[in-house]
Amino acid sequence: MSVMKENRLAINILLLCICCGASALTAFSPTASSSLPAISLMLPPKYWMVERQRSKRAITANDMQAILDLHNKLRGQVYPPASNMEYMVWDTELERGAQEWAETCLWEHGPTGLLPQIGQNLGVHWGRSECALVFYTWYDEVKDYSFPYPQECNPHCPFKCSGPVCTHYTQLVWATSSRIGCAINVCYNMNVWGQIWAKAVYLVCNYSPKGNWWGYAPYKHGTPCSACPPSYGGLCRENLCYKGLLCDFKAVASNILWFSDYTA
Repeated sequence: MSVMKENRLAINILLLCICCGASALTAFSPTASSSLPAISLMLPPKYWMVERQRSKRAITANDMQAILDLHNKLRGQVYPPASNMEYMVWDTELERGAQEWAETCLWEHGPTGLLPQIGQNLGVHWGRSECALVFYTWYDEVKDYSFPYPQECNPHCPFKCSGPVCTHYTQLVWATSSRIGCAINVCYNMNVWGQIWAKAVYLVCNYSPKGNWWGYAPYKHGTPCSACPPSYGGLCRENLCYKGLLCDFKAVASNILWFSDYTA
């Protein structure tokens, strides 16, 4: 096993747990992003930030809002349009579970007892990386997906076949997955598929209710907000079923520095 040194080229490797137990994988280099969707959305801060010392929350309030804004932006622009796409909100319990798992520094889905109830995305990178890129790579899988069911993408790839995957995209736009909680942790000497990453930034995102139910489309096609659940009371915001609740993220610990300046 080799030690992989940090450099300025960040590689994001993503996994997604789906209901049948298979994982999906993509690898992404930020130098080859020409196929990413052209979405004008600023994500402050520009780079993932990590804490010098452990505290209760390693993702800042700005990070939380940026993750939500980007998810809802992408969910609201699906094509063909969705009639039942729900507005996504932050869930502190999902965040807590994500933080606990991120602190294990295990490059696998978990904990086992929680996986039947949630969707889970795992990401890891080293070096300097714009935080939005990981989510754009998920959405970019739309090019391999044909609504309402995938034609060529295979959730068992790349482990049991060769070919594209699209399950990151379908989880991101799963209509009923209306809650998300993410966490990050710096892991030293992390084993990533047999290679030791000296200093890895480990991202865990949990979704609820979980998506990617085998044999089902991620959403219903139709006029936006025309098939919202009754609990939404007929409200619609940016093509999403909306309950009229605004998230208010309070300031978190200020003992933060840029990952690119975080030295071992």
